[in-house]
Order: sequence, then structure tokens, then C-alpha cells
Amino acid sequence: MIIVITPEELVQNETEIINELFQEGLNLLHVRKPFINAEEMKNFIQKIGAEFHSQLVLHSHYELAKDFNISRFYFREIDRQNGLFTSFPEKIISTSVHDIETFNELGLEWEYSFISPVFPSISKKGYGENSDILNEIKRREHSNVKLIALGGIDENNIREVFDNNIDGVALLGAIWESKEPIQVFKKCRQNVLS
Repeated sequence: MIIVITPEELVQNETEIINELFQEGLNLLHVRKPFINAEEMKNFIQKIGAEFHSQLVLHSHYELAKDFNISRFYFREIDRQNGLFTSFPEKIISTSVHDIETFNELGLEWEYSFISPVFPSISKKGYGENSDILNEIKRREHSNVKLIALGGIDENNIREVFDNNIDGVALLGAIWESKEPIQVFKKCRQNVLS
């Protein structure tokens, strides 16, 4: 499984790129836009092909899900700890952890969790420099929740990640910091499938 996370800020031609990523086989897109209001979010989602709405994961503005065919919500670590996710029992939910111990303690209500940073971040300079996540993953005990690697993953190291007991990867900087995001995605996908 390959997931792409949107950048926090709007990017030129972003929804066109998103539609093309889905056409190239993108599994899920996390819509992470903390700085836009509900109306701007609605406009953003409307520019994504309706046939892909079921593959969108909302990080905010959950109330828009009913207007579109969206059944997937993401909850930050703090929201998970505060039980915010329990208000949406009929949704498919995901979250994030930063160590394997926390992942091993997740309840069965979670479809998957990101674990990060796997490698030094592409989009957050200096973040994840001394990460030992790939080593930690060897202590995974939880097989009922999918484990999605995040942080510094690109076409050059994606194969290495998939060789380590994970169920998928999430791409952010590799896609949005590239001048050729579609080509990077295609290379990543090709390297996973080969």
C-alpha cells in the first residue's frame, strides 16, 4: 500500500497532481490542510475526481464527509489519547505513533497507524536524523493493525522499507518537494512491485 499525504499549504496544480496520482495507482490520500477553513476544504475536495473520494482520508473538517463519499478519518496522537475518535464509530480510522511500543498497544478499532520517522525527513529538515524505527519494527507484536512507514521515504529507499515487516508507506516530501511528483510516484510504485 502506498499512501500520499498532502502538504499543509496549498501547492500549485495540487488537485490535478492528486487526480493523476490516483490514476497511476495511488491507494489512499491523506488530506492534511490545517490552515484552510471548511469552505476552502470543500472546494479542494470538489476538484478531486468523485471516483476517488472513497480513497480520501480527512485530517480535519470531518463534517464534510457526509457531503462526499468519505468514510476515512485520521486522528493525531493527541486526539487519540483524548478519545476524540470514539465520536465516529462507523468510520475507518487511522493514527500515528513514534515508537513500536505505542503501536503494539493500539486497539483493534484502528485500521492502520503511521510510524515515523523511518529516515531523515525530506520536508522537515533535521527531523529523524537519528531514527532507529526500522530496527524497532522487528519488535512488532500487533498484526491486526496495519503498520505504515513514514518519513524520508523516496524511490531510492522504498524497497528497503518494504523488506522490513511493514504493510505500506506514506510519501510526503518525496512527492511534493519534487519537480516531477508523478514520475517519483511511478518510480516508487515500480520499485515496490518489482
